[in-house]
Amino acid sequence: MEVKGESKTGTSTGVLKRISGPVVTAVGFNAHMYDVVKVGNEKLMGEVIKITGENIIIQVYEATDGIRPGEPVENTGMSLAVELGPGLLKSIYDGIQRPLEVLMDKMGSFIERGVTAPGLDRATKWDFVPVVKAGDKVVPGSILGTVQETSSILHKIMVPPNMKGGVVKEIKGGSFTVEEVICTLEDGTTLTMMHKWPVRVPRPVTEKMNPDIPLVTGQRILDGLFPIAKGGTAAIPGPFGSGKTVTQQALAKWSDAQIVVYIGCGERGNEMTEVLTEFPELEDPKTGRPLMERTVLIANTSNMPVAAREASVYTGITIAEYFRDQGYDVSLMADSTSRWAEAMREISSRLEEMPGEEGYPAYLSARLSEFYERAGRVTTLSKEQGSVTVIGAVSPPGGDFSEPVTQNTLRIVKVFWALDAKLSQRRHFPAINWLNSYSLYLNVLNPWYDKNISPEWNPLRNWAMAVLQKESELQEIVQLVGSDALPEEEQITIEVARMLREVFLQQNAFDPVDTYCSLEKQFDIMKAIRLYADLAATAHTAGVMPAQILAIKAKNDLPQIKFTKDYKPELEKVLAQMKNEFAGLKAGAA
Repeated sequence: MEVKGESKTGTSTGVLKRISGPVVTAVGFNAHMYDVVKVGNEKLMGEVIKITGENIIIQVYEATDGIRPGEPVENTGMSLAVELGPGLLKSIYDGIQRPLEVLMDKMGSFIERGVTAPGLDRATKWDFVPVVKAGDKVVPGSILGTVQETSSILHKIMVPPNMKGGVVKEIKGGSFTVEEVICTLEDGTTLTMMHKWPVRVPRPVTEKMNPDIPLVTGQRILDGLFPIAKGGTAAIPGPFGSGKTVTQQALAKWSDAQIVVYIGCGERGNEMTEVLTEFPELEDPKTGRPLMERTVLIANTSNMPVAAREASVYTGITIAEYFRDQGYDVSLMADSTSRWAEAMREISSRLEEMPGEEGYPAYLSARLSEFYERAGRVTTLSKEQGSVTVIGAVSPPGGDFSEPVTQNTLRIVKVFWALDAKLSQRRHFPAINWLNSYSLYLNVLNPWYDKNISPEWNPLRNWAMAVLQKESELQEIVQLVGSDALPEEEQITIEVARMLREVFLQQNAFDPVDTYCSLEKQFDIMKAIRLYADLAATAHTAGVMPAQILAIKAKNDLPQIKFTKDYKPELEKVLAQMKNEFAGLKAGAA
């Protein structure tokens, strides 16, 4: 989990002076910011976070119980980094990229302190197929060859971005471990299938592009009303039990990203256990194979040392950037950034820093910004296109969206999917409140929808939002005096809004057909509801009573379209029946 850094001068070993939970102070050695150090007799992993005179302040990624002043502290002279290469997919790591399955084989269910294990398996051999030959010139980011890591993902082996490149002297195909040399350059530089990258340093790209292609999720409320762009950022805040985890699992399973990186950051043990047991069993709908074949899981629970939460977030985004550099669209789920913010608050209080709002450090917003700004759709160093889309769950205490983590996140992200406990109590899922949520990508994505779906898509979405807004204004009157007291036109508006909510917005994540809805089907369903609204308005203008309009039977068949795989013939029947019924009403009114 380390990468070689600059050479140090002077002594590299000091002693512990003070211990305050996960924050310790050492003296007697030279260090740079973010150096990885080994703390105490058990060599616990830590990282330098502050240097004040001769005092070197370290956050420790493991429990510090029992260590005492006077124990040795050793500076490795390296920065916190991840190992990148074949073997990442299907892996389950902790926050500092120790493979949990390997640790379990070593010591059982409880991880002992000071234990280390390499992030990538050194024994597994991978079949490497070169795509360059001797005499070719390679530069940082150039693709040397490929490894078929899983049945669906071709892993591209690159020249590390921090190497200068050169002319290939020798390159060989065959079966190799990640440490064996596969390529030699003319200046003597040797390359393996694995390289290391410091987690706090964003990986370089050629160009960042406009986020003008949507990430298609198959969730109607997200694609239809609040879309996110590939390379975009979104936040899902919501109280306990409102469906954050189910929503993120649906996004992992159905979004059109090829790679999923799921970070469980300080979540409750039972929630993380559910993810770890369910993800390996989820079937990838695109290939029919296990979803884990294109997933990397980083598991960090609330009873682990708080400092490791920060490491898990940076580890996850670095792995996501690595697959982006190979030309893949990566979807990163961080669940939840609130736990990371709480870790920052604890570390800040141990450092005796001046607290900001609600005790969080003043630099909370800056740290969150650093994380989210590593998202983006880019042209990579090898001139391919890739993206990292970051979707962060936020867990505001008591569902209070005015608390600092939610507010600071909203200043940064461009999409806000607000989960609502009241909707989940009414069994309306996904429980995303359509009045509080928003997407700032609408204008930039409109041309894509016009070109790829229909020029009617954007006017339809605007109409649907206007109807839902109007319904919310009318609800107060309805609760006081009942819907029968409303003007006739508004009684029809209430019915159209109900159809939008129940037919379009509600979606069953556990139904084999309704769990994913294509953009074409979303458009057809919304268009069918709009047809009812237009026919109803015309009939009302012609003098038909609202009771007759609301009694149209065909509209009651619309919800079944959601659960029909080959839905077009059924939808055409329903629409034809609807037109016939309205035609009869007009004749009757006349």
